[in-house]
Amino acid sequence: MMSEQHPKHYSQHPLHQIAESPTHKLLLKQWLKEEELILSRVALKETQIDTIRKEITQLYCFYFLFHSTVLLLLFSSKEPNFESCHRSWIPSLCSLLCSLVIIWAIRYKTAVETHMEKLLEREKEDGMLLGKCVEELKKKGVEFDLLKEVDALRRAKSLKVEAKIVRRWSGRDFVTLFFIGVSCLVLALTRVVLCN
Repeated sequence: MMSEQHPKHYSQHPLHQIAESPTHKLLLKQWLKEEELILSRVALKETQIDTIRKEITQLYCFYFLFHSTVLLLLFSSKEPNFESCHRSWIPSLCSLLCSLVIIWAIRYKTAVETHMEKLLEREKEDGMLLGKCVEELKKKGVEFDLLKEVDALRRAKSLKVEAKIVRRWSGRDFVTLFFIGVSCLVLALTRVVLCN
């Protein structure tokens, strides 16, 4: 009797096997719920990254608007003389301090953006891993070996993480150097306008 039921049980569709097995049924429900949670976290992080990128763009605009206004005011001011040249360190220092504050804000926001992108990538990888587990469970039914299958997928994920290249320079560093260069150029122009 047992030998007749055993082949019949395994000849059923994997989803029927899962429906009849309380353990596999519960596992599938938990994984599907976890998949939904991961998708909602991915959507939230994508929205946060978009918001941060808008803030970075606003900081870029503010930086160039600030320096354009400073240079326009200097060029439209009265004729340069010894006194204005002697006191040129005041606008230069103000310009430098404002530049450094804006550059620091841009650097901070881009660091937050990079961190959020890494978190998003991790969430997507977890979602892919879980999706593969769900697909394997649906395909294999009660033959699905939880420890073996999940461990194999985790090993594949860890090998993928190890294979990633570590970069010494990032786009963030070049952006910072560009803004520092522009700030130095504005300082030099301020000095030229006030003294020549």
